Amino acid sequence: MNLNTVFFDKIAISLSSLCIAHCLMFPILATLIPSFVALGVNTENFHFWMVCSVIPTSIYALSLGCKKHNQTSIFIIGITGLSCLIIAFVLGANSLTETGEKSLTTLGALIISYAHVKNFKLCQHPDKCGCLKNEK
Repeated sequence: MNLNTVFFDKIAISLSSLCIAHCLMFPILATLIPSFVALGVNTENFHFWMVCSVIPTSIYALSLGCKKHNQTSIFIIGITGLSCLIIAFVLGANSLTETGEKSLTTLGALIISYAHVKNFKLCQHPDKCGCLKNEK
């Protein structure tokens, strides 16, 4: 398996997990530790930079996997997750409500993670992946 694919899949999974943790854990931490709010991690800048880092990383890793495995379904799943993130970011809490924005962001991050995990695991089963044949 190409180390580039593994590396970028792992980065994308980590970024998606960070996004989920931020959406779900920030309200709890802000309630339990009020000074946590002063760190500024609940700003729109955080969302902007997360989206800006998740999009290229995911597209690159998923397109490498799609090219290698010849399975566009994983790429389409990932693009669906990215679309959820983009819609949540663009519409924001003003249009979706805060709960709607967090729900759509969490759903998008979970879908993206699922696509990357499938992409990552595909080459671990040579009977399900033609990438070993493609490398010869």
